[in-house]
Amino acid sequence: MIRSVRNRGLRLFTEKGDASRLSVQNHDRLRRIMAALEAAKKPGDLNIPGFDFHRLKGTQKERYSVSASGNWRVTFAWSGEDAIEVDLEDYH
Repeated sequence: MIRSVRNRGLRLFTEKGDASRLSVQNHDRLRRIMAALEAAKKPGDLNIPGFDFHRLKGTQKERYSVSASGNWRVTFAWSGEDAIEVDLEDYH
């Protein structure tokens, strides 16, 4: 389950389907990522072909990432069975 979303545009998209503030154009892919994140019980559940799932490194090593579009990634941390601090960011 998703417990908290950092990015306002991503929060509006997740809660209301409002894509007007998103930085990515592939809304269907982002919708699939968010649905998979909502259904996941552990980070590895996002290790889906094409998602390019991986753990971040360095100071972000407690966070995970999946590819949303181009340089944009959905990043998140994990607590219990919940995704927390979900964000949409261009980190490359």
